[in-house]
Amino acid sequence: MKKFFGFGAGKGRSSPTFRTEPMNGLRARADKNEEVNKSQRGYDVRVKDLKKIHRAAAVGDVAKMQRLLLLGKDVNKRDKMKRTPLHLACTIGHADMVTLLVERKCQLNLCDRECKTPLMKAVQCQEEACVTILLEHGANPHLTDNFGNTALHYAVAGENTSIVEKLILFHANIEARNKFELTPFLLAVNENKHQMVELLIGKKADVHVVDKSKRTALMLAATSKSPDVVRLLLQQGVNTSSRDECGWTAEDYAVFGGFDVNRQIIAQHREERIKNFSQNNNPVPTWTGSSQVKWKWSSLVSRLANIFP
Repeated sequence: MKKFFGFGAGKGRSSPTFRTEPMNGLRARADKNEEVNKSQRGYDVRVKDLKKIHRAAAVGDVAKMQRLLLLGKDVNKRDKMKRTPLHLACTIGHADMVTLLVERKCQLNLCDRECKTPLMKAVQCQEEACVTILLEHGANPHLTDNFGNTALHYAVAGENTSIVEKLILFHANIEARNKFELTPFLLAVNENKHQMVELLIGKKADVHVVDKSKRTALMLAATSKSPDVVRLLLQQGVNTSSRDECGWTAEDYAVFGGFDVNRQIIAQHREERIKNFSQNNNPVPTWTGSSQVKWKWSSLVSRLANIFP
């Protein structure tokens, strides 16, 4: 998991620390027991521990589910972890079961005890057929879990470009922020997901957005072992001189993280901008005689200082 910096009260008075909170709960759990995990991805539960209606949903037994519903069982019945049959069917990818439950008018947006909806679980476990069924029947893509993550945050964390595009097609908020003020775009950058960053840029995500500590995308990318995302962000014209709430720049992040390649890329980009600015803004000479030229360097230097602090 990609880590990112957390700072103290002010520059020069504290050393960078690392935090890993942004990915809390976003990835599906992996059980070492493959026989258990094969049918229960994303939830720590065994089929034998479930009640009849939840067990039928978990194993995909459509015929049994139909019988249970004919007997008057509640299609929205919750287990002790507040999961509905739809949660379990979506987690495991039983699209036919999801279709049945939807046809029987189950509630699409109920949350489990982690405040995750069936749509979030389907996205988290990358069950695209279930995602499609839910969206087409009106599942809400804007709801958030305990950490403020939307279904789109889950799709980005899972690096599933197809599901990301589908969620955006159904009007998922591309600028939604979780409790760390990370948008899906900032999350993609923080996790060094180059393809996902490219996709979100293409979908017009705000590349200048900052998190709750005023960290820019470039600051988060600067702490990555791969410089590809750094280069991609620089191509989008992000500000290399922006500072977080403690006064640190993206170069500072690269230095403290030990990512000298990233530092060099950022520094070179800034120097090239200054050079290009100078070439495109040559001062007009003032003639004070037949050959003497007085250049207005002070004005130019002042302008450069304001643009490239």
